[in-house]
Amino acid sequence: MIGKLNHVGVAVPSIEAAKATYRDLYGVPASDITETKELPPQGVRYAFVNLPNSQIELIEPLGETSPIRKFLEKNPNGGQHHVCFEVEDIYAARDEMVVRGATVLNEPRIGAHGTPVIFIHPKNSNGVLIELMETPKGAHG
Repeated sequence: MIGKLNHVGVAVPSIEAAKATYRDLYGVPASDITETKELPPQGVRYAFVNLPNSQIELIEPLGETSPIRKFLEKNPNGGQHHVCFEVEDIYAARDEMVVRGATVLNEPRIGAHGTPVIFIHPKNSNGVLIELMETPKGAHG
């Protein structure tokens, strides 16, 4: 069973412009927006907007083969890319998803939170790409 919503991933053509939107339009303090980092194995640059009950993950393409490039070709202004839920054990979640007939798009790999993640094909979830992320050790509530 999925756990709490961890974050909503939003693909953007410019993380810096998106940070400004959350800061200037929505009033998120700059201290609640993380620095931009790179995750080369996944082909993305990312930053998190910390909210009281969740996070928004801003993702921008890193390199010519980034999977985010194709998304932005279809959605030039950006848009919701995925929804991420926490699970206790990523390997058990992967195996259960396969048993239930879902298309798991990757083997567990380390995501932006430093814990293993997998993605479930949108066709299995009403058109939404789902990321399952192992709950970070020491995370509470």
